[in-house]
Formats: sequence, C-alpha cells, structure tokens
Amino acid sequence: MSHNYVLITDDTCDMPASFYKEHDIPLLRLHFTIDGVSYDGGQMSEPEFYVQLRKGKMPTTAQVGVDQAYQFMEAIAKEGRDILFLAFSSGLSGTAGSGMVAAGMLREKYPERNIRVVDSLCASMGEGLLLHKLVALRDEGKSLDELADWAEANRLNVAHYVAAEDLMHLHKGGRISKTSALMGSMLGIKPMIYVNNEGKLINVGKVRGRRQALQSLVDMAARAVGNTKSDTFCVSHADAREDAEYVAELVKKRLGIENSIIHYIGPVIGSHTGPGAIALFLMADHR
Repeated sequence: MSHNYVLITDDTCDMPASFYKEHDIPLLRLHFTIDGVSYDGGQMSEPEFYVQLRKGKMPTTAQVGVDQAYQFMEAIAKEGRDILFLAFSSGLSGTAGSGMVAAGMLREKYPERNIRVVDSLCASMGEGLLLHKLVALRDEGKSLDELADWAEANRLNVAHYVAAEDLMHLHKGGRISKTSALMGSMLGIKPMIYVNNEGKLINVGKVRGRRQALQSLVDMAARAVGNTKSDTFCVSHADAREDAEYVAELVKKRLGIENSIIHYIGPVIGSHTGPGAIALFLMADHR
C-alpha cells in the first residue's frame, strides 16, 4: 500500500527481519562493540552473539547519534515524504533524544515536511508490539498524526516483564553486586524485572528456580491485563527458544490470547540482559 509518509524505527524492536521487510519499515541500527570491533545489529547473527556472551564477552552498546538520525531521515525527506520515527525508550537510551534533535533540524531545512518522533518508552518486543499496532493502523489508511497520537496515548499500556537468568552477567554490567550474583547463582535465584512508566528497567522481585520465574512472568501479566483485550502478544528470548515457547503456551491457556510472535532479544538489548533471559510483552491496563 502506498502512503505519503514513512514509518521508521530502530532495531531495538527485536522483531524478525521478515517483519520489517514485509511491512516496508526502514531501520536505524544501534551498534555494539565486542573486543574492540563495532557491529550493527545486522552484522552478527543472534545465535553467534550469544555464543560470544557465553564465552564471557561483555559487549558495550552505543545509541543512535544525531548525525546518524539526521542523515537517515534526510534521505526520506528529500524524496518528499513525511516521517514518523518510533524510537527506543528514552529511559534506556539517548536514541529518542537524538531523533528529536535531528527532526528539529530537518523541519528547518524542509518546512513542508511533517516529521514526528515518538519516544516509545518501550524496549525489545514491547517496542515491537507498539510497532505492530502502528503498522495495522497505517495499513487501515490512518494518517501519520493519527499513528503518532495513538502511540503516545497507548505506549504505557504495553506491559514488559523480564525473567533474567545470567546473574554474573548482570553483575559485570554493574546491575547487581558480585556477592548477590554469587549467592543468587548458588541458590537458583532469578531476578524479575519490568519496564516502568518512565521506560526504565526496575527490579520488582526474585524467585527461586527457572520454571517458577517463567510462570511468574505470566502471573505478572495476568494482574496487569485487566479489561484490556490483546489480540497479539510477544515473547523475546536471549537464546532460550524452548522456554519462550513454554511461556507463550501459558499465556494462551491462561489469558486466551492466540496470536504470538516469538523472536530473539537482539544484540543491543541482549548486551544488558545476558543469555537466557525471557521477556513477555502484551497490551494491558497498566504496566
């Protein structure tokens, strides 16, 4: 379908590559560095990335800069098309801020163009689920402003719940102490995390045992859903497909949501979660 605007996003949505291709979604790539070598999200496969993490590698990540965002969006503006950029949460990255600065510069140069940047306040397939909704609205014929307004009105209804697995990785990333990581690993303790209304990761508790952690994801989601009717939910995983499928089956049985999208946590987000993490995303009354 032809549109007078382009819906773009960044690759922290963690959706399958086929989704972006099928729906004509240009991607801004964040970068990660391993052993002094910088990669964007398309230059190393997810399985190979997690092989590196399990070898003890500790990647660092970099946000989209103003220049990168400007050049990316200017190429579209030059074609005479408007732009809606759905950006990675400002609570976790400066990417949305870079996009907003670049958009302001472009509006001065191309005053006839409508360029909007929406801070998703979402991460991984939470951002991907918001994108999924916007694609549907776009394909219904909604305008750029209608999409942007909907995203801003509904972004805090995208619930995110994460069961972390690799405590030593969380320690190396500065998120928990070495003592807590060692003790937690010995006791089989799994941190439970959610994304709050500021788009930040918050540790909300701990459970003992992997299976209990996965069940707790669905428990948290069930408490948040309320009267919201979701037609699709997402599960992302840090190289733990079987566990992701287990969570998806629990959601289908308990919440009655049939449509699911399961995919890897990409390298940028995975650099911070470590291997083994599972995350559940769905529309809900609250986070």
